[in-house]
Amino acid sequence: MPRKRIYELARELGMSTRDLILSLEKLGMPGMSAFHMVSEEEAEVIRGLLAEKAETLAPAPAPAVPERKAPPAKPRPPVVAVLGHIDHGKTTLLDQIRKTRVAAGEPGGITQSIGAYQAQVDGKLVTFIDTPGHRAFTAMRARGAQVTDIAVLVVAADDGVMAQTVEALDHIKAAGVPMIVAINKIDKPEANPDRVKQQLASLGYIPEDWGGNTIMVPVSALTGQGVDDLLEMILLVAEMEGVSGDPEGELEAIVVESHMDQARGPVATAIVRNGTLRERDVVVAGTAWGRIRALLDHQGKRIPAAGPGTPVQVLGLSEVPPAGEKLARVATPKEAEEIVEKRREAEREKRLSARPRLTLEELLSTVQTKKLVLVIKAQSMGTLEAVRLELSTIQAEGVELEVLHAGVGQITESDVLLAAAETQGQPLILGFGVKVDPKAQKLAEQRGIPIRTYDIIYDLALDVERALKRLLGPEMREVKVGEAEVLRVFNISGVGRVAGCAVRSGRILRGAKARILRRGQEVFTGEISSLKRFAEDVREVREGYECGLRIQGFEDVQEGDVIEVYALEEVPV
Repeated sequence: MPRKRIYELARELGMSTRDLILSLEKLGMPGMSAFHMVSEEEAEVIRGLLAEKAETLAPAPAPAVPERKAPPAKPRPPVVAVLGHIDHGKTTLLDQIRKTRVAAGEPGGITQSIGAYQAQVDGKLVTFIDTPGHRAFTAMRARGAQVTDIAVLVVAADDGVMAQTVEALDHIKAAGVPMIVAINKIDKPEANPDRVKQQLASLGYIPEDWGGNTIMVPVSALTGQGVDDLLEMILLVAEMEGVSGDPEGELEAIVVESHMDQARGPVATAIVRNGTLRERDVVVAGTAWGRIRALLDHQGKRIPAAGPGTPVQVLGLSEVPPAGEKLARVATPKEAEEIVEKRREAEREKRLSARPRLTLEELLSTVQTKKLVLVIKAQSMGTLEAVRLELSTIQAEGVELEVLHAGVGQITESDVLLAAAETQGQPLILGFGVKVDPKAQKLAEQRGIPIRTYDIIYDLALDVERALKRLLGPEMREVKVGEAEVLRVFNISGVGRVAGCAVRSGRILRGAKARILRRGQEVFTGEISSLKRFAEDVREVREGYECGLRIQGFEDVQEGDVIEVYALEEVPV
């Protein structure tokens, strides 16, 4: 006999799942959940009880004195953050939803730049925030969970729970928001959704089809399979949580991303959770303020107002506000300026209090301290925060790392002049995802100030770490020794994965340092722990010959990988 869940029965009855569960409690049937299964006979009994209750309930008498109450908040679009481990398919899932559920004709790149957009599901709207998955963006990911009503955790069915999966789970738990797990990549032959469920269950997240409370939906972001089920679950959770907002209530809006646009000036992406944000409103966010010049929706269209649950770009601010700041409405520009000035004064006092007065001996000793002083520019406040977080993990005993200035936008002459004025340490200008103004480049060459730009955060962190170590001793450089291509991979019992290689150039040396490149990208750096020609251990294998080798600590070698062997040598002074 067919069975159905409570939320499916609620739809048949034309009522919300929440109301049905509350009604069943009053009828003496407590403990029901949205996923509780009932048979058709039980469903018929429930229908009868509800009909009987409706007939016997007498209309409530009108109160003698009508009470004046504030209008109840109305359901609003739930705000959803998508989190998970890198390469588990977060962006592909959002692209699939964007492709099928966002109105056609969307200008290219708009949703990517706004970082948030709305999808339509059964006539209802859902707001999505795209939060990065790299571990360096921890703070951004945490903020995404705190801003949102629902978190979708993406876990690859072929990969399972990984380090960043657990990290994302911690942020979702700390934010106190409900979670839906999207078990992605079920279209792959090696997919094992049950293994993912078992791993999550061992962490205390029991799937609802195993009798727990965690909704887990198998999906393929690539083919679209299961995506409709995921969207349906998002709406169900939003209904159960009573996600609502009052368009006439007090404004509650949070900046989730911000950047400097050369044509439009400071641009902030905000999510309105309550109240209504309107053009011409005077707003304050951190030390930024302004009268809103324009509001743009997720498709880049200008709108006069943004209500609860709406993502919107705000133009007209005095500067780029930090991501995570609350966007508050004030009555007049004068009031905004006073608030901003007080905040700036508080920041100045905080900076001064963080620098205690030094004795003459301490001051002289600091002059002798080896220090790397950074000026950092990034494309947005979010990526800037990520860079600072990554740099905070670098440690080098005996040398200091100080961030002199950090901001958004291209590297300018002002940045070079600031770095050139540094007298207590070695200045270095870093750019992440930004360009260098030609005038700034010329001035830097004149002043001898090094500028480095990056698109990959690992490279930036690695270079800074090298620069710190360089201050401690002689500079070392890499010298390429040889290169080999992996032709086959052998699984040898008791040994592990052995790479069968052809030496394309130079020499392969046992004990030498090597990096593994996959499609041009570095995936691992280690040491060649063993090297063989046929069954014989050898010290080196030259160009034109084949060999078998193992990289210490690396078991993921694949056919087609390139193994680049290098040595470090001291750079002559």
